[in-house]
Amino acid sequence: MENGNQYVDFYSGTEVAIIGLKNQLESIGVYGIVQNDFNSGNLAGFYGGTTDTIRLKIKNSDIEKAKPILEEYVSLMDKS
Repeated sequence: MENGNQYVDFYSGTEVAIIGLKNQLESIGVYGIVQNDFNSGNLAGFYGGTTDTIRLKIKNSDIEKAKPILEEYVSLMDKS
């Protein structure tokens, strides 16, 4: 049985894309965590991750609510 409060990877991309998507999700009450391995590695004194791979994690229980926002956001990004 999965825990609905567990954070899971929802989307990965550039920092700009993650910030935009996170803002859209917050407008519907879905809050997430940004995981940036590159910056975390630099702060810890070693290199890790890439500058273009940042993950947005959301609660497992919010995935169905967030999917339409993700689909719309990706569609708009593809058009630009």
